[in-house]
Parts: sequence; structure tokens; C-alpha cells
Amino acid sequence: MHMDLNLLTALDALLDERSVGGAADRLHLSQPAMSRTLSRIRRATGDEILVRSGREMLPTPYAEQVREEVHRLVTRAQAVLTPNAEVDPATLERTFTLQCNDVVAGALLPRLAAVLAETAPGVCLRLLAEGPTTTDELRRGLVDLQITDSATDHADTRRTTLFADHLAAVGRRDLPHDPSDWAGFAALPHVVVSRRGRTRDRIDDLLDTRHLRRHVAFTVPTLALALGVVAAHPMIAVAPAALTAEVLPAGLRTYPLPAPAPPVPAVLAWHARHDRDAAHRWLRTLVTAELTPAS
Repeated sequence: MHMDLNLLTALDALLDERSVGGAADRLHLSQPAMSRTLSRIRRATGDEILVRSGREMLPTPYAEQVREEVHRLVTRAQAVLTPNAEVDPATLERTFTLQCNDVVAGALLPRLAAVLAETAPGVCLRLLAEGPTTTDELRRGLVDLQITDSATDHADTRRTTLFADHLAAVGRRDLPHDPSDWAGFAALPHVVVSRRGRTRDRIDDLLDTRHLRRHVAFTVPTLALALGVVAAHPMIAVAPAALTAEVLPAGLRTYPLPAPAPPVPAVLAWHARHDRDAAHRWLRTLVTAELTPAS
């Protein structure tokens, strides 16, 4: 019996996207071609795979059952067929997608700009901001590398911690209270950086143990916005000290927190399908070298 193994790749995309159109875009196919492929998968498996529910398409119980195994098979096949040769950055022409927050981007991109211009002029680095929710861009192939303070806990996600940054308060030099002691820290209005709009974070846990509360005046999705607010008003924000110092505008400074807070890790993550990809490995090494502090 002849089995078209391309159907596994298509099935993997369909189950990840839960959409014929999304799977077609991912595999660079037309939507009619993807619909025909879904029909072939249905005939081969004897199962509907995806069924429409309102505006959505939902996987059948059989599809849910085989989803992880299909993904593992596709990933292993990609690894076998990916050459493990070295890459020459000077002749490399490729676009990589990196996802990180603006704190990391502000520190990393100026460093990479000089290196890429000199050693890999054909490389394009496409930067995506962190989304408002935890998503699966690595697994879906939408992102090559993520830098975050955590990483998705999939067996096919690789991760390494580049460094851990301690937290500091950021504010003007003429603040009416000293944020380095608890009374002054709690007395100042706060700007919380949260891409999900949360008003509470680990800082409130430290305040709770001392029976203190702070007033959160703003929540903003990026550090750049927070720095704009605290530069204009006598407020403070809490941010990673080392990375923030590289993008700190004139007139602002960092203050040590009244007590140490848990450090914030910088985690580099990628999908296992790229383990043997020489160009991807080169990029991982470059990003690691540029972000890892000198010992």
C-alpha cells in the first residue's frame, strides 16, 4: 500500500491551525488545494478530522488522540532531512523571526545591527512583540526564537537561560520620596508594565509581607511607555535593572529596591525541529553571545 507521507505534514498543520485557510497559509498552498488534501486525509483515516462548530472547526476525538504523535513524526522527519552542514553567514540569505519584549529588544537589536551588517548582510531579522496571552508560535512555526522570562513546557521546545536580571525601581532624580526604603516605595504612584494589563505582580507580594500597599496609577504593555510616564510625573516603575540601564533616557535613574526581589530570567527558546538547522544554530549562538553578560 502506497502512503503519501506529505499527508502527515498537512494533518499536523490542520490540527495546529484548526483551519483550512490557516493550514494553507502555513504550507504555502491555495485554500482549494488544502481542502482537497483534507479530503484525502479523511479518506485515508476514515475520520472527519475537523468538523465545523459555528464559525470554528473542531478536531474529532480521533484527531485529538493522534495529534501529538503526528507532530512528533513530522518533527522527526524534518530533523532527518535537514542537513547538518556548517553555514557561511556572509552568503546566508534568510529571514528569521524573533519574539521578545521591548526591554530585551532595546538591548539586543543595537548589538545585532552592527554584527549582522558586517558578517551577515543577507540576513533579515523580523521582530515580533510579545502577545497579550501565552501562545504556541514556536510549535506552529511562526517564530524562530523567543526570549522571555519563561518558556512553553512542550517536550519539543528547547530552552536555555541566558542570564537573570535583578529588579530595580526607575524614576526621576527629583522624586519626593526615596523608593529605596519601604515607606517611600509605597508612597509613590506606580506604573506597572504588563502586556496583559495586570495591576498586581511579584512586587505586591513583597509589600504584603510588610502590610503595605501601593497605588497603581497606570498599567502599560511596554517599558518604553512606562519610561515616558515616569519621566513626565513623579512616579516609579519596576523593571530589570541591567537591560533597562541600556535604554534609560536622560533625567531618569534606577534605584535599588528596599529588599531583593526574585531575579527575572531571560530564557531563549526554540522548537526541536531547528536543532540540526545550521543557520538557526548560528543565530542561536549569536543571540546568546550578545545577550550573555561577560564573566
